[in-house]
Amino acid sequence: MEVSTGHRRKIELDCLNSGGSEESRSQDHEVELPDSGVHRSLSSDHQFHSMNALEILKETVNILRYNSSGFLVIAAVLICPVSALLLSNVLVDQSIARRLTIRLLIVARSTGLPLKSYIKQSCQRLSEMALAASYCFPMYITFSLLSKAAIVYLVDCTYSRKKFDVSKFFTIILKIWKRLVVTYIWACMVIVGCLALFLVLLVAVCNIFSVAGSSSDLIVYSAMMIGLVFSVVFANAIIICNLAIVISVLEDISGPEALLRSSILIQGQTQVGLLIFLGSTMATTFVEGLFEHRVKILSYGDGSSRLWEGPLLVIMHSFVVLVDSMMSAVFYFTCRSSSMESLESMVGESEVLVEQ
Repeated sequence: MEVSTGHRRKIELDCLNSGGSEESRSQDHEVELPDSGVHRSLSSDHQFHSMNALEILKETVNILRYNSSGFLVIAAVLICPVSALLLSNVLVDQSIARRLTIRLLIVARSTGLPLKSYIKQSCQRLSEMALAASYCFPMYITFSLLSKAAIVYLVDCTYSRKKFDVSKFFTIILKIWKRLVVTYIWACMVIVGCLALFLVLLVAVCNIFSVAGSSSDLIVYSAMMIGLVFSVVFANAIIICNLAIVISVLEDISGPEALLRSSILIQGQTQVGLLIFLGSTMATTFVEGLFEHRVKILSYGDGSSRLWEGPLLVIMHSFVVLVDSMMSAVFYFTCRSSSMESLESMVGESEVLVEQ
């Protein structure tokens, strides 16, 4: 389904709480989209504007309050199963994880890196993440991808003040599923490519310093600098990929076109995207650390604490994923609005130059 032309209106808190008056609803114009048959209400009294990360978070909370039941159903049915598998690592074979960790440690040692505790933990974490991503990929490409599409569709319905129609949603999903999967696969290839490039560059630089006879501390510092630069590049790649998924739902493009469209929209909004990514990453890491420490390692007495701490942390992780997906959808609308504003200003300046 395509996004209608013109600016999107921003939801205000009083409109969300009251649901809008019937009089204002009657003044909205219904536009039928030929791609999906979905109707959107376009109002001229509210317009979407460029927002910072905090305003996007507030907007997300407003949307969540306005359509809380729909979002909570999506979290319970589609996000919680993936969060439970991801946190528990029940699908990950620990013997394979140990072998992969040992190989990574051998590679790290061959580059001259000292096998300190934090390097061993990093290698173990990287191997577990790689195996979890590979084993959970069927869940990612079904439940996770379907949840992202449902969240984007529900956010879009909220902006047009329409109720979430399950039958209409599945009709739309059948039409856009192919381009959604294609975009997701391309996004995965971009992320894997970034990780592979980082590892190759890290090994190459560490080997150069090791051959030159540098100290182990200098090799560690160089590796940390490469990791710092990579973290910024990787964060931008994640932001572009998340935005591309939203674009593939709302616009009739997919794959490389969606990624290119995402990289164009994010121009001028990179700082906002990085702050959103940083906040969601910190929240996700915090919940995963709690699950690792409280459920996998510690327990009270006979382990009864796992019976309530485990499900609670799974719910917390699902809520973080839900909010992150909602913020990605809101971020798309604010990026699109900012892009339109820039285009209009350029057109206005060109008209002034022509008149002069």
